[in-house]
Amino acid sequence: MRGIDEDSGEYLGPSRSQRRREALDVLELGRRLSELTDAQLERLPVPEALLPHIRETRRITSHIAHKRQLAYLAKQMRREDEETLDAIRDAMDESGEAARREVAALHRAESWRERLLDGGDAALAEFIDAFPAADRQHLRQLARNALDERKRNKPPRAFRELFREIREAMADDTPEE
Repeated sequence: MRGIDEDSGEYLGPSRSQRRREALDVLELGRRLSELTDAQLERLPVPEALLPHIRETRRITSHIAHKRQLAYLAKQMRREDEETLDAIRDAMDESGEAARREVAALHRAESWRERLLDGGDAALAEFIDAFPAADRQHLRQLARNALDERKRNKPPRAFRELFREIREAMADDTPEE
């Protein structure tokens, strides 16, 4: 029983309906987590204690047993503090701040890749100035190979590798602007 405040006459805690809505919200979050791959889970701020429960829920395929395991996962998740669950929700949310930062980083890396391919050594010098830990020689070679692949209509292996190298360099350093 929640009880009523004797002075003001107001209820002391959330209603039973509100607690149920919150529990169902956590259950839905658990369902969404169990549908993710291991690689996707690694990018989320999921506590280590929940990972075995998520993997077990994913492993069970029998309908009723899966439902029961999902309820158990939700129970374990409700033991976590609300900030942790909010961080997971934000990271999973397409319109969340973490998703926006990730998309912005991808766009910056794509922009740098195009600048390196179009601008030659001048663009490479700008990139090295912004990200000093980057390997100049390797980036130059990848840019040359990517341009060669374009001319010969070959699969874009070096083009993709150049993108990966740029993202790694951008993740390692912060631009000095």
